[in-house]
Amino acid sequence: MADALKHLSMTPALHDYLVEHGAPPDPVQRALIDATAKLGPIARMQIAPEQGAFMTWLARALGATRILEVGTFTGYSTLCLARGLPESGRVLALDMSAEWTAIGRRHWEQAGVARKIELRIGPALDSLRALPLEPAFDLAFIDADKTGYKAYIEEILPRLRVGGVILVDNVLWGGSVVAPDKQDEDTLAIRAFNDAMARDPRVDPVMLPISDGLTLLRKR
Repeated sequence: MADALKHLSMTPALHDYLVEHGAPPDPVQRALIDATAKLGPIARMQIAPEQGAFMTWLARALGATRILEVGTFTGYSTLCLARGLPESGRVLALDMSAEWTAIGRRHWEQAGVARKIELRIGPALDSLRALPLEPAFDLAFIDADKTGYKAYIEEILPRLRVGGVILVDNVLWGGSVVAPDKQDEDTLAIRAFNDAMARDPRVDPVMLPISDGLTLLRKR
């Protein structure tokens, strides 16, 4: 039985049930989901509500006080991370778009967590390289350009405490990681990243089928 394939196809009804029996979005989160949906197809970049609930839970379980986010989009993940912090905790959010993150700013204010969030607009690698090694972060989340994943890891790991965790989004890439006909730049980058992390001696990796695939890397 240990080798048996155990999974369920996530129908809309089952997904609704899963979300409602976890930590369903509150009115502010729902409003942010709706505001993001108005952007059109690009809204698919927003994380799923159950992923957001998991990230809030993980931040609390780790006792995190300093969180780093690479790729903010409209700020749903940022909101979820900030809610997992104590009053003195802080999220440093890095993104390229002032337009998209402005949507998040409004909802962070409504949720009462804006004071916990510092947003820096510009190339994430430049922002990461400008950060000191101390104080270390407890938790990091990467959800940005897929070809940059490995470079982000290399900058984050020295700035993460031992036992800290990096979350990496979209590691299943809609199933393309196991589709031989998919040879585009992003798919190749994610495959290479997944292979590298699976054998990286600096971390304990686990890949979970949450939303589009979420890898957790615990720093040894």
